[in-house]
Amino acid sequence: MTDARTALAEATRRLAEAGVASPRNDAELLLAHVLGTGRTGLLLVAALDGAQAAAYEDLVVRRATREPLQHLTASAAFRYRDLVVGPGVFVPRPETESLVEWGLSVIDALEVPHPVVVDLGTGSGAIAGAVASERPHARVHAVELSEAAYAYAERNLAGLDVDLRHGDLADAFGDLDGSVDLVLANPPYIPLAAWESVAVEARDHDPALALWSGEDGLDAMRDVAATSARLLRSGGWVGAEHADVQGESAPAVFVAHGAFEEVRDRTDLAGRPRYTTARRAQRR
Repeated sequence: MTDARTALAEATRRLAEAGVASPRNDAELLLAHVLGTGRTGLLLVAALDGAQAAAYEDLVVRRATREPLQHLTASAAFRYRDLVVGPGVFVPRPETESLVEWGLSVIDALEVPHPVVVDLGTGSGAIAGAVASERPHARVHAVELSEAAYAYAERNLAGLDVDLRHGDLADAFGDLDGSVDLVLANPPYIPLAAWESVAVEARDHDPALALWSGEDGLDAMRDVAATSARLLRSGGWVGAEHADVQGESAPAVFVAHGAFEEVRDRTDLAGRPRYTTARRAQRR
């Protein structure tokens, strides 16, 4: 038998030395995963048996190589849901919840019985699933290009009323042109030149299709603007996430397109520039 507190302390030390940003948190979550309990349940565990200690050691070693925590547990929390994630799909980040919160406020202000919402580049289905589960009267549509990510989205959106399609956000949903109330997107936005500055967990494990977006990081954002201009009804809204250093360049994409008004950049809960919102102007 292995003392649980000793194992936890040793795992925390090793993860800290490996450069993991939240070593105690990750050590606790990995141990809870091995034991099939929540973090509070760890207080009741005095010792690990041989199989539990071996399984924990394996996960700690893998996390120390900067394999994402969510890949090791096959789960990522996003708002009120736990999503299945793993190799081949972008792991949703808490920052994206700010975009969803804004989107829900837009839905709540609409005076229509069934708002039409589109999630461009849904990945794991995080945004579409949050909207569909929290605002079930909305008609939610989502599209994903990657076959691997699409498979995760299918699992995470099962049981929800979401129209999930496999395709490119740049030309998706031609049948919805001019009828959409809200477009939400968390597109790839990292410039190719920023490779060295990206966290190992993302750079080495998140799919490239979900990370990189041309020399300035805004190629996909331009596609989001163009597709949104086509999909949205007059007065409809779009919200798109971006990197915290794109608080001016991302809104400029929507201004330059010419189809939008009320273009504004918004911050996440940490006060960092995080997503741009814009309203579809009257079509001429």
